[in-house]
Amino acid sequence: MTDLEATRALWADWIEEASAAVGIDPECVDVVTIHAMTKQIAHGFERPMAPVGAYILGVAVGHLQEQGRPVDIDSLRRAIEATTTDRQQEQS
Repeated sequence: MTDLEATRALWADWIEEASAAVGIDPECVDVVTIHAMTKQIAHGFERPMAPVGAYILGVAVGHLQEQGRPVDIDSLRRAIEATTTDRQQEQS
């Protein structure tokens, strides 16, 4: 097993445990999308806002699910990322 595979296995185990702790399906945790969005926020806006952006994404997903509406995580991610682009242009 490579270091990357070991790391991903560790992550998968933690995601399963953390998901079980709060009663959600670990399959709904999209690590790739979350990492892409938080990277954009950290590098395109402000690093401390990356986890806040992930939280906002999670709240949005939960809100849509609660309403029985379809969840398009990529559209939500793009909408949140667009706010960092706007801020970055304002700072220039």
